[in-house]
Amino acid sequence: MKQALVVGCGLSGAVIARELAEKGFHVEILEKRNHIGGNMYDYVDEYGILVHKYGPHTFHTCKKELYEYMCRFGEWDEYHLTCGAEINGICTPTPFNFKTIDDFYSEDDAKKLKAEIHKLYPGQDTATVVETLNAENKVVSGYAQFLFDNDYSLYSAKQWGVSPSEIDPSILKRVPLRFNYNEGYFDDEFQVMPHVSFTAFFKKLLDHPNINVELGVDALSRLKITDGNLKYNGDIINYPVIYTGALDELFGCCFEKLPYRSLRFEWKHEDTDSFQKYPVVAYPQAPDFVRIIEYKKLPVQDVSGTTYEVEYSLPYKKGCNNEPYYPLLTEESQNNYCKYSQKASEINNLYVCGRLGDFKYYNMDQALEKALLVAKNIE
Repeated sequence: MKQALVVGCGLSGAVIARELAEKGFHVEILEKRNHIGGNMYDYVDEYGILVHKYGPHTFHTCKKELYEYMCRFGEWDEYHLTCGAEINGICTPTPFNFKTIDDFYSEDDAKKLKAEIHKLYPGQDTATVVETLNAENKVVSGYAQFLFDNDYSLYSAKQWGVSPSEIDPSILKRVPLRFNYNEGYFDDEFQVMPHVSFTAFFKKLLDHPNINVELGVDALSRLKITDGNLKYNGDIINYPVIYTGALDELFGCCFEKLPYRSLRFEWKHEDTDSFQKYPVVAYPQAPDFVRIIEYKKLPVQDVSGTTYEVEYSLPYKKGCNNEPYYPLLTEESQNNYCKYSQKASEINNLYVCGRLGDFKYYNMDQALEKALLVAKNIE
């Protein structure tokens, strides 16, 4: 039987493992954590509330085939995520919409601003903050500047640890401005949460006789690169190795270390029906934490009390008991990543995938699509 080794049991690694197992490969998965599911791992806490250990996750996509793939391994319920941001003591919807204008402008000024937006963007429902900041219309650009000064710049500085001017513009474009009163964080056709849990989804995904999962194993204690060859426990291997971890660590950080951001969570429980207006609220003006996630609303759970986590962003440092969550995308870091990517491409049986391995800020559906493509190319 053909063999394959997968490093990491998050969405990318688990999907590739399943696809290869169905092709007849015997797949060994090495996962350094003590559970499957990667950052999507969830569990029921001591208060009976389903929580996500590593921050909130929902699945959303415009591509029916990706949604149908997820449906192969679990039942899903429609769920439209709503979010907010607290600015000057007011919790306003995000993406920012016309309710935001009403929240911070007088009635006459709000009416004028909305009219100027419709004039500048006729028939357009959204625009990025980058576009509106550069608008020639001073009323519109002034609104964008208010949001940038009080949310985007402050949140970005805390989340990424660098000036917004250093961050790849794609990050600032992820959350647009809405030119209507519509709420909802995403516009995708398919927006769902698992009927049971993400962990239950992963159990079904990995339930194949050709898949074996080892938990609590740092793959880099067994997997080495020597003279352009992959070695496993000291022996050169020629079968496919799928790597979903931080790529610089696989190569011993032979070039400059790639920057990733990590998170720290403070978990709290209160005997109240609701802690905040939305499941996810950003606090850009708070001095240290970035956002609060209230899990009884993600998905909606009929339980007494509420569990929430306060989220802090910090730099990832290997060996400091934290995890890399997001690649820090700057011009310099992406140039450095290209050096590692080139070395990886020179190893014929090495396949790199996932948010960390690809050094890209993937949404879940993007990670799934890339994983399916990688698996398709392995024979």
